[in-house]
Amino acid sequence: MNDVVLASETLRGALSGLLDGLPPRQAAGAVERLIANYRGTTPTDAPILRDRADVAAYAAYRMPATFEAVRSALAEFAAAVPGWTPGGHVDVGGGTGAATWAVADTWPGTRPVTVLDWAEPALALGREIAAAHPDLRDATWRRARIGAALALDESDLVTVSYVLGELTAADRAAVVDAAAAAASATGAVVVVEPGTPDGYARIIEARDRLVAAGFRVAAPCPHSAACPIVPGTDWCHFSARVSRSSLHRQVKGGSLAYEDEKFSYVAATRAAAVPAPARVVRRPQIRKGQVLLDLCETDEQLRRRTVTKRHGELYKAARDTDWGDAWPPRDATQDGA
Repeated sequence: MNDVVLASETLRGALSGLLDGLPPRQAAGAVERLIANYRGTTPTDAPILRDRADVAAYAAYRMPATFEAVRSALAEFAAAVPGWTPGGHVDVGGGTGAATWAVADTWPGTRPVTVLDWAEPALALGREIAAAHPDLRDATWRRARIGAALALDESDLVTVSYVLGELTAADRAAVVDAAAAAASATGAVVVVEPGTPDGYARIIEARDRLVAAGFRVAAPCPHSAACPIVPGTDWCHFSARVSRSSLHRQVKGGSLAYEDEKFSYVAATRAAAVPAPARVVRRPQIRKGQVLLDLCETDEQLRRRTVTKRHGELYKAARDTDWGDAWPPRDATQDGA
């Protein structure tokens, strides 16, 4: 936890000076306009982040949330592939590099890192921010069109975070296929999208393509078979807590010191993986003497399990279990649950 806090604080420190000289109202206005654009249809040859003011405002607002979401996804993936460490990382559509910070936090150490994005101002600012992190100072920041013509060098880890929603259906498929082709023989692809019904649908599309390409799902799913959620009835997503900056509070008009970033993801690998026995897919309900857990299980079913005091140590573990966690915890003792 301390490492996570330190990484988050280092990132916030690197972001803190970005808005110097930009009036708060102008920064908030830029963020609101950019959010509206991101919710629309964006042609892949027209980058949304046009200049430094756009990039600075959006990075200060969105980078911490993207970092926390990707870091959460990577933590679950790392638990499923113990001992695995990426020898290199390619971040597709990485913008200012939030995913590279999350990877460096999950697996500390230097490695070849390449960030690809269409927006040169985002790449320039990402390079500037990365100077604050010793593991990222030598990263390569390269302009590339994220779409059907995308060509990737082989790497152990390819991340595609908060990108697919900006692309056409054909370009989404091409990007996922390119990521799969670039992953090494023991490599992985991690895709993260907003935790909305549309974001989840894009994750399912990516998941299906990765499985068809021979990947195993390591997280969040406990299996690589079809998702048991009936399309249109629900969606699989998780939550990561993000400390709010003053810009967050100004744009959203809130007073809380934090917000919860909802995200959907799939982490798939060609390496050996040990997925969770089950995944908690809703916030646990803690009641007197019992905990209700909504689980996605290995037999491709969604079930509600009740853990009571008679389950001993497992009951204690259930009380500490959160939405998105593996169940049972890998170090928990099972007593008939």
